[in-house]
Amino acid sequence: MRPINEQTILITGATDGLGRALAAELAAEGAHVLVHGRSDARGAAVREEIGGRTSWYRADLASLAEARALAEAVRGDHPRLDVLVNNAGIGGPREREESADGHESTFAVNYLSGYLLTRLLLPTLVSSAPARIVNVSSLGQQAIDFGDVMLTRGYSPVRAYCQSKLAQILFTFDLAAELDGTGVTANALHPATYMPTKMVSSPVSTLEEGVRATRRLVADPALDDVSGRFFDGLDEARADAQAYDADARARLRALSDDLTEP
Repeated sequence: MRPINEQTILITGATDGLGRALAAELAAEGAHVLVHGRSDARGAAVREEIGGRTSWYRADLASLAEARALAEAVRGDHPRLDVLVNNAGIGGPREREESADGHESTFAVNYLSGYLLTRLLLPTLVSSAPARIVNVSSLGQQAIDFGDVMLTRGYSPVRAYCQSKLAQILFTFDLAAELDGTGVTANALHPATYMPTKMVSSPVSTLEEGVRATRRLVADPALDDVSGRFFDGLDEARADAQAYDADARARLRALSDDLTEP
């Protein structure tokens, strides 16, 4: 990888929590950080707070159209992209909700928008290689029920969240195999347990722990050739068994392509 002060890094969900703290650290190290969020006011506040070289991109990732617009804007502004950090996410709402496109909202925001954004930015990442894709997932994982991915039966917020986070990992493993030999790596991680974010009422770890683990996947030279892995903090870990099922990964890929088709 290039020195950090020569890198352009897109972080989704960078106006709060882990994303905001990671953006601040990378900007302080001299990276050009592309800050994404849903609120122009919060984006301006983050840029003022962290200083350095930053650019702002507003998009609501509950809308696939806005995810497409985000990718188009980033591609238009930056012919080179060194790192994509898919960090934006929500906790499952108490009652089942649907996105602008009619998909279960947690699956849409936590997984499907990141899938689409990554697919649309792949040509830029590959042409910029070496480059990295980092998917911020979770130890909270539950196997995808391909008969009811949108959870129309038996919805629960925990099930919605855990399914969406495992989907990220299946995508990570599938993408790593697809990108083998291109110079672009893809890894996923659980940054830290119950960090102090808007989704956690009783934190047991610090943002600094999560930033340290995520930054390692973004910039550690020792990981230049490491791809298709899941990490629990700083340690490589095993994901749910479904992540290692090639048929399940293929089914998710086909479903994701179908759901994100314009």
